[in-house]
Amino acid sequence: MEKLKLYGFNNLTKTLSFNIYDVCYTRTEAERKAYIEYIDEQYNSERLTRILTDVTNIIDANVLNIAKQDYDPQGASVTILISEEPLTTTSLDPSCNQGCVPKKESVVGHLDKSHLTVHTYPESHPDQNISTFRVDIDVSTCGKISPIKALNYLINSFDSDVIIMDYRVRGFTRDLEGNKHYMDHQISSIQDYIDSDVLKKYTSIDINLDHSNIFHTKMMLNQFVLNNYIFNITSDDLSDLEKEKIRTDINREIAEIFYGMNIPHMI
Repeated sequence: MEKLKLYGFNNLTKTLSFNIYDVCYTRTEAERKAYIEYIDEQYNSERLTRILTDVTNIIDANVLNIAKQDYDPQGASVTILISEEPLTTTSLDPSCNQGCVPKKESVVGHLDKSHLTVHTYPESHPDQNISTFRVDIDVSTCGKISPIKALNYLINSFDSDVIIMDYRVRGFTRDLEGNKHYMDHQISSIQDYIDSDVLKKYTSIDINLDHSNIFHTKMMLNQFVLNNYIFNITSDDLSDLEKEKIRTDINREIAEIFYGMNIPHMI
């Protein structure tokens, strides 16, 4: 698409929202607790901050402020306020930390037009053998920078059995003649921006409303490797009957998340 000559600032808002799910078979309360502790350690607020900071660099933005928090008993959140262009010392709000580790009492009380957020939700149930880990990520930008550039990096930053993504472009910008433009780049599907090697690993479906600049993609892992779904043991420790039960339970859990509905247990 030919570059638009705009009147003023490109104020199109582009937002990429992720839900990423990891599923694990945890047979006992001890295994469930160990899995949650492992997830909290692997995806604490420090690592999440590094991931979002990398995303900021990938989309050619600039960090203004970071707020992060680990929660008790589990989970973490990070919010990064960004700008399209670097700000001078004189124009920078003195309360911003520009990516320095924030003091404990510092918080983000408002967001500008561009920001990144991540929240994690490790989860298990005492009466079931499945534990899940969900990550919610939102990358919202304004101007020429686009979150779609960080798509593959975000997918590869997590172990993902199910990925649910929404991409939306809102608002309009004007050209020199005053005409409104509701999109400044070509897109027909989020999958257009995902590496083919990644797509091969997943079963994917789209729901796209091109006329409204709304794009929705669901991806479900189509490869089952048993050792990737058990915790603190290997498949050699399991009987054939246990292996089959784990395969059935894991595949049902993944399908329920992917389709957004409960599937009756077949006896």
